[in-house]
Amino acid sequence: MQGSFKRVIWIVLDGVGAGELPDSANYGDLGSNTLGNLGREFRKKTGRPLQLPHLQNWGIGNITSIEGVPPSHSGARTSAFGKACELSAGKDTTSGHWEMAGLVLKKPFVTFPTGFSKEILDRWIQENDLPGVLGNCAASGTTIIEQFGAEHLKTGKPILYTSADSVWQVAAHEEFFGLERLYTICKSARKICDELQIGRVIARPFIGNPEQGKPFQRTYNRKDYAQPPFAETYLDVLVQAGIPTLGVGKISNIYAAQGIQSNIDTKGNADGIRVLIEQIKSVPSGLIFCNLIDFDMLYGHRRDVLGFGYALEEFDQAIPAIQSALGPDDLVIIASDHGNDPTYPGTDHTREYIPLLAYTTRTNQEGATPIDLGVRTSFGDVGATIVHALLGTIPKKPHLAGTSFLGMIDPAGTPS
Repeated sequence: MQGSFKRVIWIVLDGVGAGELPDSANYGDLGSNTLGNLGREFRKKTGRPLQLPHLQNWGIGNITSIEGVPPSHSGARTSAFGKACELSAGKDTTSGHWEMAGLVLKKPFVTFPTGFSKEILDRWIQENDLPGVLGNCAASGTTIIEQFGAEHLKTGKPILYTSADSVWQVAAHEEFFGLERLYTICKSARKICDELQIGRVIARPFIGNPEQGKPFQRTYNRKDYAQPPFAETYLDVLVQAGIPTLGVGKISNIYAAQGIQSNIDTKGNADGIRVLIEQIKSVPSGLIFCNLIDFDMLYGHRRDVLGFGYALEEFDQAIPAIQSALGPDDLVIIASDHGNDPTYPGTDHTREYIPLLAYTTRTNQEGATPIDLGVRTSFGDVGATIVHALLGTIPKKPHLAGTSFLGMIDPAGTPS
């Protein structure tokens, strides 16, 4: 099978939402809009609007109202734009990525907002010969390190915490506790979390010692240990068809390596963008799947409007380099996995539409009219379109959600 494109570059702007979903009130997220609220508050804090000229040309201002980023109009070089609704329950990284790859999670992962039971903790402590744990509560990652970091250094007890998401997070000092030891105890926790139906175990290493004048600081040696997808995804479909799949960033961790043949770990957005461009220049075919994590990890959860805005501008500035590396048989799809509105109360994800941008040199013509993909009924439309683009058809598997929008981007492409 051969699709109308030889290569797809799929970029996830982690946590960049495009406005509240109709059911956002059920999640306490009424009024959330990561892009829209960010644009307003960024101007208030800096006295200038967000500067996203390349994303504007691609149509991001057509998806939701963003102060300083007007809609793209006829006559500009353009791409396709739209937004997608989440069918899965929750607003989690794992469920968002899984749904983009075709799997709808009807029952949300289990959460433990008041911490984990003594029975569970005793088992984990015994299995790993730990002196105990600190925390065991729902908390912000940076706050809990400040709260328990000094005691961790004195006692050797790892810091355990969770959030509104289905996560078992372990923070430990890279040098004092040891990075490999942290990974080992997180792998042990993954077995427990499989039984409990917890989405992810996250190793959260940090460095520093305030007593020595060095503030605690998390590092990019984080690792996610996700529950494997419960069924085959569109990524598995590609692998079974002989299409190479390459992850950049935390992609392999999110899918427990299922459907991702190789992966390049990165240390934040700047490194991820650099690696992505290198791979676009060197990998001739297949899927290049990149997650840019800083929007979510560094700025969304910390409600850092300026950091979030500057990170978007940094990505925007990389678009010309991405475009220059593309050929006529390349398709770029930009999406997200959930919202993380940096202006919203609290520190958790927000239940939002995700933005969709699709670009190919075939539609990037002077005088072209922007292509409106509309409101897609599932994140799965992303995966369906990617498979359609690379294979020329979409497998008829009832468990895989999604409707391809390839025909709207490339009418001459192979029909499904």
